[in-house]
Amino acid sequence: MTTTRILVVEDEVIVARTITSQLSQLGYTVIGTASSGKVAIAKALETRPELVLMDIILKGEMDGIDTASYIREYLDIPVIFLTAYGDDHTLQRAKITQPFGYIVKPFTSKDLRIAIEIGILKHRLERDIRENRDKLATLLNSISDAVIATDDQGLITFMNPAAEALTGWNRQDAIGEDVAKIFSLIDEVTEAKIENPVRKVLREQQVVYLDEFTSLITKEGKRIPIGDSASPIMRPPDKINGVVIVFWDISERRKTELLEQALRKEREVNYLKSLFISTVSHEFRNPLSVIQTAVELIELQGENLTESRKDIYLKRIKTAVQSMKNLMEDVLFMGRAEAKRLVCNPQKLDLRKFCQELVEEFTSVITSGHEVIFTCASKLTEAYADEQLLNYMLVNLLSNAVKYSPHNEAIRLDLICDQEKNIAIFEIQDEGIGIPEADQKRLFESFYRASNTQSIEGTGLGLVIVKRCVEAHQGTISFSSQEGQGTTFTITLPLEGSNE
Repeated sequence: MTTTRILVVEDEVIVARTITSQLSQLGYTVIGTASSGKVAIAKALETRPELVLMDIILKGEMDGIDTASYIREYLDIPVIFLTAYGDDHTLQRAKITQPFGYIVKPFTSKDLRIAIEIGILKHRLERDIRENRDKLATLLNSISDAVIATDDQGLITFMNPAAEALTGWNRQDAIGEDVAKIFSLIDEVTEAKIENPVRKVLREQQVVYLDEFTSLITKEGKRIPIGDSASPIMRPPDKINGVVIVFWDISERRKTELLEQALRKEREVNYLKSLFISTVSHEFRNPLSVIQTAVELIELQGENLTESRKDIYLKRIKTAVQSMKNLMEDVLFMGRAEAKRLVCNPQKLDLRKFCQELVEEFTSVITSGHEVIFTCASKLTEAYADEQLLNYMLVNLLSNAVKYSPHNEAIRLDLICDQEKNIAIFEIQDEGIGIPEADQKRLFESFYRASNTQSIEGTGLGLVIVKRCVEAHQGTISFSSQEGQGTTFTITLPLEGSNE
């Protein structure tokens, strides 16, 4: 087990030795000490510690705050201030560097440990959030539709390459400008200027769509017929934080005889894309809110924070971060699937053993009291399948069975390997709420959720991804269900697998 590597910056030799001794007793690794800002930066560059404990008052040209600012900005290493100065002026200066902790001397070993653990966790969470934001930005930059985001004043904060191409505006020139200047619309029939959809969303706080026969006026004055939707970005508690516009060029469609059909299809696609933006924004906003609240509570309680309360807050934060990671993985998975870049690498598997291990691992993490019963009557259960994709299929369907079933109900996973027909059949059966007949035809559509599941957490992506995984194996998936009596999903895969 590795220990956290810490650099101690303290110009009082005795104090530095005392801190080093405390850290060693707590199980941390001190990779060195420094008595000045320049030496601290040099050692940080050389040893790359995971955390820096910094005294604010240092001898030399750079004090602790200047040194911390450099380390934070250029090395991305978290800094915790250990100081005897707690006056308002010092605190205000220290806040500029965005420290990960601030302890006033004298302090106990317990104070030191709590500050270090929280500081390291905050830095890790900050890095994870930054990476997730970068992934989301990459996703939006790679899609073919144009996307513009604004703040709650209608000023542009984001613009992807497709939006630059359609509007004729460079992203750098557009950022900070009023959206009405960049995204100017007219009615093609009346030539009248149309109210910018962002203004309408900010006023009504709901998704809006363009009327038919609407054109975008580019920077050069060219008219481009477009389809469009604008969705609010909400921030708890029910406060609008900005707007996302998704739009695309429909010039070619206007030239066809199937104009009305094309426009209806665009409206449907538009709705799904709006739902995508709204769903992703909503699903990210909830865990981010949990993280922000937990961190604020930790900071507010400070030295009064008990170990049990700290564990509760840290567990909330970790759960929220995992939720964000899972959502981003689903979104990126869908992106690969839609782009036909989903890779299936079949390997030889013992399906009986695979299912037994999967059920054992699955039941060890669920807390709802459900029992998962696995049966397999087949003697020969070897097959070729992609282990990762197969794991996603079965775990997702088992999770759904648990989610939509009463507590303590039994869930069944049955495996049949038919060597004569060269197929493996997986059946996942529950006795839960079932699927209304009116919803069954649309169950495998992106973001579609059955009408009796709206109060239960979910994004409507799981079954779509399961279907893509099945198709990657050249298999089939079907289900039978009756509302109030349960559902059975059946996956049929070829035993020899497929490399296509």
